[in-house]
Amino acid sequence: MTLTLQHASVLWTFLAAGRRHQPCELIVVCGSYDLRVCDYACQLLKAGVAPHLLFTGNTGNWTRHLWTRSEADIFAEHAMAQGVTADQFSLETRATNFAENIALARQMFPDVRSATFLTKPNSIRRVALTLPVQWPGLEAWVDAPAFDFPAEVSPLVGVLGVIDEMVGDVHRIMVYPALGFQVEQAIPDEVQVAWRYLVEQGFDHHLIKGRS
Repeated sequence: MTLTLQHASVLWTFLAAGRRHQPCELIVVCGSYDLRVCDYACQLLKAGVAPHLLFTGNTGNWTRHLWTRSEADIFAEHAMAQGVTADQFSLETRATNFAENIALARQMFPDVRSATFLTKPNSIRRVALTLPVQWPGLEAWVDAPAFDFPAEVSPLVGVLGVIDEMVGDVHRIMVYPALGFQVEQAIPDEVQVAWRYLVEQGFDHHLIKGRS
């Protein structure tokens, strides 16, 4: 494994930690470019983890170039092809980031007290850190389909794209607490070293502009 992939694997392990689900009232499926998240949502629904799915997402950095419809619409169509019926899901098609995924889900289901949020593995920590800000008091878990880096990343964005995405995610974990978007998170030294190395190697396309 190259030095770049070694450092990227450190970020993946950090960002993907904590995946779990429990029986709950609602599964909130955060849209993305990776339809395996939708596949996993269908599995959990059929297993009885929750009685209802909420597909949430308009378009993001990747999907605005991939699809002409919202992530939520694409996911819903994919789910129905797997036997999920229209009464088993709802759609939210405005959210463009994790804060909006959560906040708009809360608006749609204000009486829900427990929910599992599904996302890509490398977004688990971001969602978990955003939840206490956008939906305080909710009993919540964050889960993702189990696949590994680098061998099983989505071919739609590729390994280099995922590295860029992860560098941006770690930057947001550094910056967002001061802006009120996420709760604080201690970042281990090895993650900081890996992040700096990858930035120096040019994986800077998803960094927050104007923030060191």
